Amino acid sequence: MKIYGEWHRSSGASDDALAALRAVAPPVLPDEYYQLLTFSNGGEGPLPVGPFNFVLDSAEVTADPKQVLFNEQIAPDLFVFGSDGAGGLVAFDLRGNSPPWPIVCFDGIAPEESVERFADSLKGFVSLIGKA
Repeated sequence: MKIYGEWHRSSGASDDALAALRAVAPPVLPDEYYQLLTFSNGGEGPLPVGPFNFVLDSAEVTADPKQVLFNEQIAPDLFVFGSDGAGGLVAFDLRGNSPPWPIVCFDGIAPEESVERFADSLKGFVSLIGKA
């Protein structure tokens, strides 16, 4: 996987970290998500659309049981995998019937009222990362 533009990446996720994440993540997540983590286990870069910044959570953070429980409580049909760095959460919207799953951003305080779709799929989303 390659991200064009400005992206501050971390080294890729270990096999153990990815296995731990797969154990707690919905089985419907796209393989491209795990490829992204293999390329960059966490990172940050600009987006040309709102929320204008993306902070990718590491596999370890995303798989943390406390984090998983918190996210399931505030937004049960959204799988959080990052943020905008300023309080907004970035997630796969799993409310549809089948993939590809849209990528959304929402406020962790009032998710139902704040969900905004900004990419139709992870592939479309990745094409935006690093571009201002």
